[in-house]
Amino acid sequence: MTIGEKIAELRTDGGMSQQTLADMLFVSRDLVSKWENDTRRPCFAMIEKIAHIYNVPVETIIEKDKLVFDELTNCIPRDAIFSEDEFARVLNSFLHDLSSRRADVFLKRYYFQKSIAEISTEYGIGENHVTSMLSKTRKKLKKYLEENSNG
Repeated sequence: MTIGEKIAELRTDGGMSQQTLADMLFVSRDLVSKWENDTRRPCFAMIEKIAHIYNVPVETIIEKDKLVFDELTNCIPRDAIFSEDEFARVLNSFLHDLSSRRADVFLKRYYFQKSIAEISTEYGIGENHVTSMLSKTRKKLKKYLEENSNG
C-alpha cells in the first residue's frame, strides 16, 4: 500500500473529508488529493502530523527508515562515485564544517532517525525550524558532494 493509499484509508475510516484534513493541516484540499493519488508525497513532518490526527504510529503510514533514506538519496549526485571509505571521509568532513548544532540536528535525524517532533522538543525550537534547517543542510550536502565527487 502506498503512502497516499494509506492516508486516504485513514481519512475515510475516520469519516473525514479531504477538506477537513486539509484544514487541520493548514494545507489545500488539492494537496491532500495529490498525496492520496501519489502525485506528491508529504514530508515526514506532515506524515507525523497526519499520524497524530488519526492517533496511529507513523510507521502505519510509512517506515521511518525508508523516508529518512529517501530524504538523503536526493543529496547524492547521480554521477557521483564514492567508495564506502571515501564517502565516510567526505561526509565527516562536511559535518565538521557545519556548526555543532546543525551537525547534531543532522545526525539526530539521519543517523539516529529521530522524528522532527523529537528534535524540535530536544532543542526547544519549532518543527518548521527543524524542517527548514534540515532542508538547507541537505542542499549544502548535495553541493558538497558534487564538489567532492570522483564521478
